[in-house]
Amino acid sequence: MKVAINGCGIAGPTFAWWLRHYGHEPVLIERADNLRSGGYLIDFWGTGYDVAEDMGLLPALKDHAYHMERLRTVTAREWTTSSIDVSVFNKITGGRYFSIARSDLSAAIFRACDGIETRFGTEVSGIKDRGDRVDVFLSDGTSEPFDIVVGADGLHSKVRNVVFGQQAQFEHHLGFYVAAFTLDGYQPRDELAVVSHTVPGRYLSRVSLRDDRTLFLMVVADNYLRSDLQDSRSIRQELRRIFRDTGWESNAIVARIDEPDDLYFDRASQIRMSHWYKGRTALVGDAAAGPSLLAGEGTSLAMTEARVLAGELARSGGNIAAAFHAYEGELKSFLLKKQDAALRFADYFAPKSWIGLIARDVMSNVASVPLLAKWMLAGVFRDNLELPDYH
Repeated sequence: MKVAINGCGIAGPTFAWWLRHYGHEPVLIERADNLRSGGYLIDFWGTGYDVAEDMGLLPALKDHAYHMERLRTVTAREWTTSSIDVSVFNKITGGRYFSIARSDLSAAIFRACDGIETRFGTEVSGIKDRGDRVDVFLSDGTSEPFDIVVGADGLHSKVRNVVFGQQAQFEHHLGFYVAAFTLDGYQPRDELAVVSHTVPGRYLSRVSLRDDRTLFLMVVADNYLRSDLQDSRSIRQELRRIFRDTGWESNAIVARIDEPDDLYFDRASQIRMSHWYKGRTALVGDAAAGPSLLAGEGTSLAMTEARVLAGELARSGGNIAAAFHAYEGELKSFLLKKQDAALRFADYFAPKSWIGLIARDVMSNVASVPLLAKWMLAGVFRDNLELPDYH
């Protein structure tokens, strides 16, 4: 089969790799002119780790991995309020856990897709399902027939908008916005530690990366935003206003907010749909069932969805409807539970009151006790899903 895949982030290249593995002809289509750089640091474990292992990616990923040692929260005057030994995460997952920049993960998967046709600088703009094929219209003015189309184009999926309807029908905003960016030569540095400071409705953290770079993550409750953010300049102005004079290193950080050229900014949302497919079109990753970037496992789940969809297409022997149905049946309840868990976790980053913030720090200190941490976090780090054997 010839398959159009809109999106070249995590799910799209993973799906393309497995399609080629099964003898199909994937075509990756990406709106950007090249792979996205920057972005935030993700924790990588679970079923996505298993998929990466099956793809032979773990050696390359581990070359870019960070084995974090501590999560530390501080007050405005830099007093430590909680400190968690991250080694407990490794123990819970049997050593199958590390952190990695999302862009490094994406690049590693894409490199493994060497030889797969990729069209940068264009995207799917229209789809006509003709029953026995799908005519795909691209933003560069061309059109082409495919056997199926898969939207792997994230929270703001163009394929979903074209085939299933406008995003507002499916998006559940969690009440927060997230920004991430890197700075060169920032001081101080705390190696292999995530250091964060929170005031009600606003979270700010930093983590030291290689090559004298530092990654910053900001989470802000939407009630702190007072203007419609249309461009990079207005976003930076708002972030500067919101985090200025909030204590710790906030002023030093926002003083340099105009420097990064990799600023990421978006709302934290989930996509919830009754079905992930329609005719000869299907969705994977955040386009189908994103748990939100505050959940911490979205990339791993995206790889899992891509793996299962490719496996079901291979297993079905060309019966596309059966493959799509089996794909959804295999993962729907599992991902819904992940989304529900993420809803409970969203307020962890930026509690909206001082009482909530104190309660969070108390729970973090409880989690710093190894035996209690294992008991509290076991359900989070153990996926109750066994991938089907598609070999």
